[in-house]
Amino acid sequence: MARLFYEKGDVVTLKKGHPCGENLWEILRTGVDIKLECAGCNRTIWMTRMEFEKRVRKIREGDKMVSIVHHQPSESKDTDTQE
Repeated sequence: MARLFYEKGDVVTLKKGHPCGENLWEILRTGVDIKLECAGCNRTIWMTRMEFEKRVRKIREGDKMVSIVHHQPSESKDTDTQE
């Protein structure tokens, strides 16, 4: 499985939405476990990195949501254009 790129402060969508009706989550902590906060009700949840990487679908890049398959961190884009 390819390495996913995300960091604290990123906004993501998961496979299933939260019961409050929102499906946007802000990453509060990364590491072995991931801490997420629901954008709708501010509830926080913890999940393992493996579970998070299975569930994540999209990540916010600027004003739009991009499929995690197509997402690249900004430093990777810079190195590609310099070659």
